[in-house]
Amino acid sequence: MRTPAAPAGTAGGTDRQRAGNGGKRMARRNEEDAAPGGAARGRGCERGKGAERLEKGPGRYTFLPWMLMETGALSSTLQGRSGNVWLAGAGLLAFNALYVTVIFTAFSPRLRDTRRPLYALAALTAVTLAVALGFGGEWFLFFPLLSLASGTVRALRGKRLGIWLIALSGGAGVFSGWHGDGPWGSFGVGYGTFLSGMVTATVLSLFDTVHELRATRQELARSAVEKERLRFSRDLHDLLGHTLSVVVVKAEAVRRLAPRDLDAALGQAADIEAVGRQALTEIREAVSGYREGSLATELDRARSALDGAGIEPVVRRAGPPLPPQAEALLGWVVREGVTNTVRHSGATRCEIEVRADEDRVRLTLTDDGRGPVGSGAARAGDACARPGTATETAGGTGLAGLAERLAAAGGTLRHGPDGRRGFRVTAELPVGAGDLADVEEGAR
Repeated sequence: MRTPAAPAGTAGGTDRQRAGNGGKRMARRNEEDAAPGGAARGRGCERGKGAERLEKGPGRYTFLPWMLMETGALSSTLQGRSGNVWLAGAGLLAFNALYVTVIFTAFSPRLRDTRRPLYALAALTAVTLAVALGFGGEWFLFFPLLSLASGTVRALRGKRLGIWLIALSGGAGVFSGWHGDGPWGSFGVGYGTFLSGMVTATVLSLFDTVHELRATRQELARSAVEKERLRFSRDLHDLLGHTLSVVVVKAEAVRRLAPRDLDAALGQAADIEAVGRQALTEIREAVSGYREGSLATELDRARSALDGAGIEPVVRRAGPPLPPQAEALLGWVVREGVTNTVRHSGATRCEIEVRADEDRVRLTLTDDGRGPVGSGAARAGDACARPGTATETAGGTGLAGLAERLAAAGGTLRHGPDGRRGFRVTAELPVGAGDLADVEEGAR
């Protein structure tokens, strides 16, 4: 009695169910985030340019307004209270030039990791000591500015910056007290010097960390998109490959039966039509992420495909019902094994046995084939999955890929010659170990 065929391709329902619409929406969001100028740019436009600048963190121009702290020294110079006006003016000019040099080189992508900022900072330190010790008073406010510039230099981050700021703030406090500013004035200069550099370095380090995390997130998003594309292309290949294999087998059956049994040939042609219609439905469901399948369905279509290829199918199943995840994985094994048997084995008989208990399920697929007719080097191992068959080389699942899937779910897949004749594929899975889909997804 001929069993109506359904198309190959539904046993991967769990794989696509797991992705589902939520997975595809996540992939689309990740792709938008990862794409330069994509949705991230759109969100930035919504937030406004001010928010984008805030996310980027302080820039080199952020530290220029702090030069207003030199107002007292500039006023003393213009009023002649600093002694030698020309020397004070030269000191102001040199300090400002070196301060701007340190800031700009520290924020330059090309120069910030070189020694240029350190050289400029060393020169700024010498000028600061000279003008502060030479003129005193308001000129000691140059020490907080020197500390501020020190916090922008990346080469000083970490312990070196802490040691440098302690030495700088201590020296500023001592020199300020030595010039007669009193204990509180000396403490204020020292504390302000230390705080300026430490806060600057902390804020810049925080924004650098945020930028690194954002870059890592975008890289992970790109990786997730690539994995989703690979998963979908693999599943679509398997769906079409196996479905077309059934169509080819049944078309050959129509050609063989048409001359002697028109009714049987018409039945096979009707099956081909059903396979094609169902394949279209499955492709739409695969794109939508709602494909579902069961091991029973896959066994039915395997029986039909084998029968259409002139191979005697023997299917036995015993044990309690299986979780959907286990059925989906075993369905892939049945699909792959039967397709390779039909294509490459030259077998006359194929047995599929499923035995399950409360803990584990075991699927065994055995054929009596010796490889394609006329292969020359045919051997028993050619029956179900020879290296280099279309399902493996074209990027499909293949028995090697199925072994990885089952291993991720805590199972095993073994395949090889069955004694002196034929080929055997054996798959085992735990059925009481929780959600195998979550385990497999974590492994991937």
